[in-house]
Amino acid sequence: TPDETRLLTLGKFELVNIGGMSIGRATYQPGWKWSTHVGPGLGMSRCSVEHVGLVLAGVATAAFDDGTVVELRAGEHFYIPPAPHDSWVVGNEPYVSLHFAGAQEYAK
Repeated sequence: TPDETRLLTLGKFELVNIGGMSIGRATYQPGWKWSTHVGPGLGMSRCSVEHVGLVLAGVATAAFDDGTVVELRAGEHFYIPPAPHDSWVVGNEPYVSLHFAGAQEYAK
């Protein structure tokens, strides 16, 4: 059971606080996009949170303003630096990932 759940359009971000850490689990449905479903509620067009995590299911991308695009696939670890980026689900399957850094600040 998460300690906190941040409900988003087409998704949710669940937080568990353990051993002085916050670990997050992101679950996003097909069609979810950060700049459409998270950013407007925060008054932002891009996310600037640093992310370190592991993809459990599905595929998503993180796209930076300099044109760099990082694909996030099931079974892969990822690092997204704290530079402005957008992100979206790719394909028709839900995307699920664990976040070991940046969880406390995400979607807040």
